[in-house]
Formats: sequence, structure tokens, C-alpha cells
Amino acid sequence: MPTVKPRTLSGFMELLPPAQRQFERVLETLRQTYALCGFAPLDTPLMEAAEVLLAKGGGETEKQIYRFQKGGADLALRFDLTVPLAKYVALHSAELSFPFRRYQIGKVYRGERAQRGRFREFYQADIDIIGDGKLSAANDAEIPAVIYRTFSALGLRKFHIRVNNRKILSGFYAMLGLTDKSADIMRTVDKLEKIGADKVRAILTDDFSIAAADADKILGFMSLSADAPNPAAVLDALEAYRGRNPLFDTGLDELATVVRYLGAFGVPAENFAVDLTIARGLDYYTGTVYETTLDEYPEIGSVCSGGRYDNLAEYYADRNLPGVGISIGLTRLFYILQEKGLLNPELPTAPADALILPMTDDLAPAISLATMFRENGVRAQLYFEGGKFKKKVGYADKLGVPYAVFMGEDEIRGGVVTCKDMATGEQTTLSAADTLTRIRDGLARRESGRIILG
Repeated sequence: MPTVKPRTLSGFMELLPPAQRQFERVLETLRQTYALCGFAPLDTPLMEAAEVLLAKGGGETEKQIYRFQKGGADLALRFDLTVPLAKYVALHSAELSFPFRRYQIGKVYRGERAQRGRFREFYQADIDIIGDGKLSAANDAEIPAVIYRTFSALGLRKFHIRVNNRKILSGFYAMLGLTDKSADIMRTVDKLEKIGADKVRAILTDDFSIAAADADKILGFMSLSADAPNPAAVLDALEAYRGRNPLFDTGLDELATVVRYLGAFGVPAENFAVDLTIARGLDYYTGTVYETTLDEYPEIGSVCSGGRYDNLAEYYADRNLPGVGISIGLTRLFYILQEKGLLNPELPTAPADALILPMTDDLAPAISLATMFRENGVRAQLYFEGGKFKKKVGYADKLGVPYAVFMGEDEIRGGVVTCKDMATGEQTTLSAADTLTRIRDGLARRESGRIILG
């Protein structure tokens, strides 16, 4: 029978065990951090009825979605975690307590062209706060605090959380009489950092027929945040526009609330900036918007983004459910960190903490030792295979297991075990209890490093 050549589809990531352990460590850190901030875990189906996922479809979303027929049903794979959240909240609104705070980490699928750092199947890590009828702007201030805490817990230090408010932009464009073109302007200005001011100006004037004088005013307005030394200075500059448009004034008040509370939330000034160019491409953002970038790798672009939306579930329920949230493209971030060599190689990635090597025909003493280790939180693997001693130790070394434990006749007779630190070569012969203590202390030291070398 002919064999089929094994292959992984383009745009899908598979990791070897050590890298998978690094990825799992990132997942664990995110879950712990989100839970610490009072977000409840949530999981929703990978597959939904296509009409549910595409309630606010069209455009690129409909082009990229994986959609298929099965038994007469029109089905689709989720392309983000926000639309399933909207369905979930609308479906269970009578059973939920508001504000509803959830985190979700899961795979999503987009049928776009696979390229470096861009995948068709990838993990997103989201948090959202949903209100019933209304939601305080103070929640908008907490989101950057969660971002800061999350990235800091991972080990990152040099990053910027950039914040803006779309109401400020919409209000300013209304002052220029450009309300009907505000969405196009926002999408264009959002590219300012990537393509530069001259190209943005050309798109505004050539593609959207905006007067050259107005295009210059727009670019001048965007430069306010670049010219100001800190968020407070940006707010002062924006105050000069107050009173000309009520939507602008509301947005300015909301942005001021975010800036005012960030210090109390523990976000250092060096990790936060007001950036008037941030608009986010999705139209459902209506207020505060966020983008997070790594200072030393600006070419990566945003690694965490999101914002405020007026009504999460407008396509599924009559209730007004405003919300605010962010999403980390986790697979892309991990890929980039791996490519840049920023994942800490010193943290253990082995499947076990200790490899127990029975050196006698009677396996019972080694099995009892493994059971005792496992009951005390040490991941123990038993090696039952035959072969020379060198081969057994080589297996432990290849896996990267920190400790190899030997159980021979002398150890069994003396009620002790021999334990070798595979990194240093140091070997001890102690009681099982003392060996357990030695391994646990060593593991604590090994686990104390940061996940990401910032």
C-alpha cells in the first residue's frame, strides 16, 4: 500500500514538545492573570450556524470564513471570539450578572493567505467587560491595567499601550464637515505609522476627495499626540477644541477618565501613551480604542488591540449591552517571540521533573517512589525499557529532564535513592523524603525566571 507523505497545512502551527511547553506556560500565565483581575473563564463552540457568525458579516469577514454544508445545515468555524461572545451574552443574558467579565483563550479560523507570522488557525486570548444598558468609563481604564499586568507577568518590560477615543476623532471630523467620510478617514489615518503622512494625505485627497486644506488639518490634529511629552499634555492640547462638538467633548471626558485612573491601577507612565492616530479598522468600536506595541520591534505592529463598543449583541437581542475588551493574537505573538529568540531557554520544558530509572528486576520500589513524588507535586516518569545505563541517562538528557533518579540494589537495601542533577552533574544519595525536598527546591529556582526575555 502506498504511503501518504505527512505534511502540515500552510497557515497551521505545530510545535515540538519543548516549544509546546513554552506555549503552555504562556497560556497558564494569561489564565492566572486574567483570573486575578476578576474575569471568569468561558468557552464557546468552534463551530456555529453560519447565520449566527455572519449576522454582522460581509466584506473581508465573509471572504475569509470557513463555511460548509453538513446534512442540510449551513455551518461555519468561528473567525474571532467576539461574535461568539455576543451570541453567548444574548442567549444567557437572563442568567448572567452584569457587568459580565469573561476571558476566553481559544482557536479561531480565517481563510486568508498564509504568510510569515500570519496563520489560518490561531489562538486568541480575549477579555471583555459587558454592561447592561450602560457601562462606566472606569472600565475603559482598567483594560490597559490588565494589559500591563499580563505583559509584565510574561516578562516583557519595553512595551507601549497606546490609547485613543473614536468619539474624539468623529467629533473632530464633524467640525470639518466630514462626518459622512469619517469612517474612511479613520481607516486611512490608522495606517499613518505604516505608510507615512504623505501617502495618507494622498489617499485622503485623491481617493476620498477631501480638500487639501482639510487633509492638512487632519494631519496636524494627529500630530498633537506626537508633539506632546505625556498623556496629560495631549489632553491639554485637546482642551483647545472643547465646546465645538458634543461628541468630541464626550470622547475627551472618557479619555481623561482613562488617563486619570491609570496611575492608581499601577500602570507606569513609560508604558502608556495617548496616540490620536489609533482608530482600529473595525467599525463596531465606538469609544476608547487600544493598541499595544513592543518598543524594540515596531515592525511587528500591534500585539494586543481592542476597544469600546456601544452594543455587543445588537444583532441577537433588543437589550443594549455595551462593552469594552481586548484581544491578543497569541499564536502570532508566540511565533514572533520564538523567531526573535526572546523565549527564556532556561525555563524547564521537559515533560517530567524527574526520570526514575529502576536498576533491578523488581520494579515495585521505583513505582512506589514515583507514586510518592507525584503525590507531592513532582512530575515523575518511570523508564521501564531495557538497555545500557548510558542509554537510559541519555534519554533523560535528550528530554531535558532536570533530575535522573536511580534505584539499584544498594539504594533499595539502604533505604535511599541516588539523584543526579542533569544540568550540573551533582549527584546525591539521600532518603526519598530528602531527595524530594532537593528536587522541589531545585525546581523552584529553575521556574523563577521570566518567560520572555524583555
